[in-house]
Amino acid sequence: MSQTCIIIGASHAAAQLAPSLRQEGWEGRILVIGDEPYLPYHRPPLSKAVLSGEKQADDLLIRAAALYEKQNIEFRLNTRVESIDRAHKTITLTDGEVLSYDKLALCTGSRVRKVSLPGVELGGIHYMRDLKDTLAIQGDVGPGKSAVIVGGGYIGLETAASLKKMGMNVTVLEMAPRVLARVTAPELSEFYTRVHSEEGVDIRTGVAVSAFEGDGHVQRVVCADGTSFDADLVVVGVGIIPNTELAEAAGITVENGIVLDDYARTNDPDIVASGDCANHFNHLYNIRMRLESVPNATEQSKSAAASICGKEKVYNALPWFWSDQFDLKLQIAGMSQGYDQVVIRGDKDTSRSFVAYYLKEGKLIAADCVNRPQEFMLAKRIIADSLPVDPARLADESIAVKELLVQ
Repeated sequence: MSQTCIIIGASHAAAQLAPSLRQEGWEGRILVIGDEPYLPYHRPPLSKAVLSGEKQADDLLIRAAALYEKQNIEFRLNTRVESIDRAHKTITLTDGEVLSYDKLALCTGSRVRKVSLPGVELGGIHYMRDLKDTLAIQGDVGPGKSAVIVGGGYIGLETAASLKKMGMNVTVLEMAPRVLARVTAPELSEFYTRVHSEEGVDIRTGVAVSAFEGDGHVQRVVCADGTSFDADLVVVGVGIIPNTELAEAAGITVENGIVLDDYARTNDPDIVASGDCANHFNHLYNIRMRLESVPNATEQSKSAAASICGKEKVYNALPWFWSDQFDLKLQIAGMSQGYDQVVIRGDKDTSRSFVAYYLKEGKLIAADCVNRPQEFMLAKRIIADSLPVDPARLADESIAVKELLVQ
């Protein structure tokens, strides 16, 4: 009898997992259940090319519908899963329909962290997570209008850059003493504050938002210190929360994400997980981590597909990320948490191209590369292979990138 694999969630992880199942030899039914009306689509462009109107919804598909059809991959869209019954190997949809599975993949992703402040229900206050969010934001965009971004992380700064390029007056309000405080060194924070200021974005740090005011539609953002900012549009970007409730209710182990083994398997041998919702052990850094990135969702899904097919492919990829703001392409190799030294290559104070290398006990653990693709590729290799580096050579721009490893 033919077996069924159900994939819950229809974003980047599912877009990789379903075709990978076929590549690994799965001959049974594959059903992907997604709560949006779209096939899996690229999310990074939402705060950039989609917001600006350069790309439309049809341009975002990760894979064409014809590819899924060719591989006999089915979709149920605009549908949510209410519960998982592991004992009977069934899932129940919100409309009460019950579906049976032999193997189950949890690609449930994450959702925005919402704020509960007075006035948050006013029109013009948005979050940035899916296509619907971006289309709603577009309705409040206009040259000369004022936009306030709550949160100075990557999504906030990317959105600020896009709105500024669209002719809006943009203010970023960040509660921490600096932007990107959670994810990068002070040197990067200073750099991005400088560039945004040069582009006309007003960045305020150490500021806590206390309320939104307006008559039906937002008009002002009020801060705890009494200052206020005019706003025709507000975008809140204060982090995300992994969607693990479904797994937890089914008795699957959850701790800052769905806990996986090296092969993307949960504590149930018939259930795997991948993407933002999953927590794995990274052997390069010797810690458990939950990563919010497209490369992670893609690579982890390959291991998950292999596990479903009875094979074992260790997931131990080097984490990497990127962010596009104005004319800056930031490429991040590795994880910088726990660094004890930062080495700068290039001029971070006046140029728009440099590298921040993060070292721990003399070993390179991460690199933030701004408009430096060669250094990014080399950093990925150094970190993944634990190659020795000389900090003085990394900082010396008279040494060609390809010669940085020559001791």
